[in-house]
Amino acid sequence: MKKRLEILLAVVAILAAALVVRFGILGRASGSGSAPGLVAGILAPCPDKPNCVCSEFPEDTAHYIAPLAYSGMRPEDAWSQIPPIIAALGGEVVSSDDNYIAATFSSRIFGFVDDVECRLEPSQNRIQIRSASRVGHSDFGVNPRRVEKMTRLFGGDVREDVPNR
Repeated sequence: MKKRLEILLAVVAILAAALVVRFGILGRASGSGSAPGLVAGILAPCPDKPNCVCSEFPEDTAHYIAPLAYSGMRPEDAWSQIPPIIAALGGEVVSSDDNYIAATFSSRIFGFVDDVECRLEPSQNRIQIRSASRVGHSDFGVNPRRVEKMTRLFGGDVREDVPNR
């Protein structure tokens, strides 16, 4: 009986070590790559994985999250809030222009990299947003929670009913 327990503990230890090595490799692999960027002038759709949210495609109910909406301020004033919000949440802006921002967020333990992209849509008084993991399948809800935190920090009124483009 004691021998079986020792074997079981050894197998569990080997499996745990293999899992840690696997996550380390995936975390390192996620460091190479970049955000998809704009595709035909809008944010890229989410892949068929639960580790992505995007406000550009309300018909994709599995991945949809409301855009950042604003009223009573100029588009450039709303847009200027995004880089400080990203920094406050621990992200780093890697690319920015007048209507597009790409940022990265890295997990503390394994260094998994997630991309956050924002697109200013001044005609609709909103900022479209996409947050996605570069590798893996699940993110345990990290990306939707990140966008929800951004929304709270932004202070805009989040509209659930997105008008047609």
